[in-house]
Formats: sequence, C-alpha cells, structure tokens
Amino acid sequence: MRDENVVDDGGGPHADTGRAFFHWAPYPLFALAALLSFLGADALMSPGEQRLAWPLGALALAEQIRWTLRSRLAGPGAAGGTFHYVVRGALAAALTWLNPLFGVYATLGYFDAHRLLPPRRVWLGLMATAVTMAGSQSGGLPPSGGLGWVLFGTLLAVHIGLVLFLHRFTLKDAERTRANEATIAELGRANARLAQTLDENAGLHAQLLLQAREAGVLDERRRLAAEIHDTLAQGLAGIVTQLEATADAGPAEKDQRIERAATLARDALAEARRSVHDLGPVALEQDPLPRALANTTAAWSLAAGVPAAFSVTGPAEPLHPEVAATLLRIAQEALTNVERHAAASRVGVTLSFMDDEVSLDVRDDGRGFVPQDPVGEPTGRAPGHGFGLRGMRSRAERLAGGVAVETEPGAGTAVSARVPLVRRG
Repeated sequence: MRDENVVDDGGGPHADTGRAFFHWAPYPLFALAALLSFLGADALMSPGEQRLAWPLGALALAEQIRWTLRSRLAGPGAAGGTFHYVVRGALAAALTWLNPLFGVYATLGYFDAHRLLPPRRVWLGLMATAVTMAGSQSGGLPPSGGLGWVLFGTLLAVHIGLVLFLHRFTLKDAERTRANEATIAELGRANARLAQTLDENAGLHAQLLLQAREAGVLDERRRLAAEIHDTLAQGLAGIVTQLEATADAGPAEKDQRIERAATLARDALAEARRSVHDLGPVALEQDPLPRALANTTAAWSLAAGVPAAFSVTGPAEPLHPEVAATLLRIAQEALTNVERHAAASRVGVTLSFMDDEVSLDVRDDGRGFVPQDPVGEPTGRAPGHGFGLRGMRSRAERLAGGVAVETEPGAGTAVSARVPLVRRG
C-alpha cells in the first residue's frame, strides 16, 4: 500500500542515488553516534543512564533496520513513514537526553522530514529535531542553570533559522523539480506530436507521389491523343487527300501531289519518332537529371538548329524519380513550344538546386506572346501553344509546385517551374 503523505522520489539516476542515501546513510551516523557516546559515557553519563542507553540504542537500530527493509520492498512512497519518523525521533531524543553526543544520529530528522511526513506535519518534525539538536549542543537536556538555558535558547533560535532556510530551500527545489518534470513531459509530448506529424507528412508525400504518377499516366495519354490528332492524323489525312487527287490529275499535277504527299509522310514520321522518344523519360534510365537535361538540350539544339545552352546552379542532389521525370517533361514541352512558336535565335536552360526546392528555367529570345489573362488562359497565342503551358502547369502542380511564365510580344519568353526538392529514397 502506498502512503499518500510521502513524497515520491520520481525516477532516473538522481532518484536512485537519493533512495540509496536515505536507505544506508542512517547506519554510519548511528555507528558514529554510538562510538562517540561510548567513548564519552563515563564523563557524560551515570551508570544508570548507561544501562538505559543500551536497550534504547538497540531499539533505535532495530527500528532503522525494519524501515529500511520495508521501504526497499515497497519502493518509493512506502506506507508508515510518519510512524518511523516519530519513533526514530523519540528514540534519538531519548538517547540525546542520556548522552548529548547522540545528537549526531538525531540530525537525520532534518534531512528526511519532507520525505516521511505529510506536508502539514513537516514543521512539527523539524521543530522537534531542532529542540533535540539544541539540547545536544548546549550540553544536554535539561539545561543546567541560567547560562545553560540561555545557551539552549540561543542554539534553538539558530536551529529554527536553519529549519526556515532548509524548509524554504526544499520547497524551491521541489518547485524547480516539478517545473523541470513538467517541461520534460511537455517536450516528450511535443516530440511525440512532431514524430506523428513527420509520419503523416511522409505518408502524404508518398500518396502525393503516387497520385502524381497515376495522373502522369493519364496526362501522357491525353498528350499523345492530342499530338496524334494534331500531327499524325492530320498528316495522314493530308497524304490520303493528295494521293486520291492523283487519280484525275495530269502528269505534272500528279508529280506535285505525290511530292506533297511524300513531304507530309516525312513530317508525320518525324512527329511519330519525337512522340515515341517523349513517351518515356529514357534519358533518366542511365543518367541523373542534370546530365539528362544537358543531353536533351543538346539534342534539341541540333535538331531545331537553334543554339541552346544548359547550366546548373547550386549543389546537385539525386532526386526522386517522379520529380526528375516531371522536370524533364516540362523541359521537353518548353523546348517543343520554343521550336513550334517562338522563332527564337537563342535558348537557355537552367536547373537550380535550393534548400527545399528545385527550379527549372527555359528562356528564349523569340517572338513571345500576350501574357495570361486574369483567369489564367493565354491569349493571342499561336494554336496549340496554350496546351503545352497547361500541361507543364499540371505536371508541376501534382508535386505541389507551380509554373510561372514571363513574356510579352517581341521580348521572348521565360518559363520557370518550381517543385519541392524530394531526394531519392
């Protein structure tokens, strides 16, 4: 059973040290007090007092052993602390009455009153200990003569002051301990909440990347459908039209239509090869994103006949595959827009690694176009130009990023995509 009036030691190494001290410190103090009392017995005690001191000392030692065993078995807060404190204090006072040197053992009352007594009785225990100690230091109880009483009163006042100091110090120490425990508990709760938040963020992040992958597949299907309709289907329709017209055409017109059909077939073949190349980010299978972008930029420059430069800023880091694929797709779509609509003479591609995000900038000095209107739709553009911008924005937004476009007619275009920097693994 636990005594509600006894102060718990708490936990941790300091609490273990404190319990060990209060378990074992009484024994050396008792042994020292008994030794001093034995050595000074003839000078300070009568034969009758010596005969009485032996059983009282044995009782004091037996009570101390009983309490040590009980508190060790029951742990901190064992019941019966008040009883032990009163019995020990009474035996120590009686032994000090017989021999003032036994006050060495009585000093224990100062150290464990707050541990053994309920808060309302701590003062009584401390005052009783102060009376015993003042009597011991003034030559024994009762004081002899007026000078003895004066000395006893002076020493008692000193001990009362000491009691006040110790009591105030103990209360402040207990208050600090409670505040530290509350702070530690709050830090523990905060760490638990932080760990939970990090786990939730990791789950949300994984879910976001999964959704981005799934949405990317759908976007690729829509993009290919649009490109097949806008390029391959129209090219094939033109070829069929030209070939059908040769049936009723003369020799010269037939040759022209056949040549036009061949031109349309070559253009459709080039578009088909480009679509197949863009179908999967094969450039990322062997190379990291910076090298893949450099190769893509160089290949585009060679095919389009437009000088293009690629650069990297910041320390490059291995990116999550979805992040790398998204940025590579955006770069490909931006370069395709430049080739189709910009009529540029120079292009620059920059990949920038920052603390928590990575950005891709594609700039050209081409014809530009009218910036977006308030609802976000490009206006005054060549047919098909807005589809590419919407595709880029859609890709970036799936990764909690965005795409910004700076342009004006005749002043070129700058496309800037920013997404969170998510490292591989």
